[in-house]
Amino acid sequence: MKVISIKEPYATLIYDKKKKIETRSWKTNYRGELYIHASKSKINKKKLIDKDINNLIDENNFNYGKIICKCILKDCIYMDEEFINNIKNTEEYKLGYYEIGRYAWILDDIKQLDEKIEVNKKIRYMELLNRNRNNKYN
Repeated sequence: MKVISIKEPYATLIYDKKKKIETRSWKTNYRGELYIHASKSKINKKKLIDKDINNLIDENNFNYGKIICKCILKDCIYMDEEFINNIKNTEEYKLGYYEIGRYAWILDDIKQLDEKIEVNKKIRYMELLNRNRNNKYN
């Protein structure tokens, strides 16, 4: 099982199919099934400046510490100026950190789990992604 931890509210926005691009500072060559873990770390709602984002979330539905859905990691795209300009005026843009040199992980076929999986320990990025990130096995 390949799993990645994502802070709330972003994990639940993926679960709700409102967010389909996860932004990261590192790339991966992995493509395939990926489970989304809502980390126990919290983002202060006051830091979510955009009122539209605040309207998308309901803190009562957050899933801290649980694997909540699975998806297909379809692609990992290097963010250049053209990519950022193409997404800039979309709702998706408000739900990530878009900057030249970062990566857009394209999520597809998001499926909510029938039963969320409680995780009592900290999940690190999946081993395969760490290997790619550190370029040890490329």
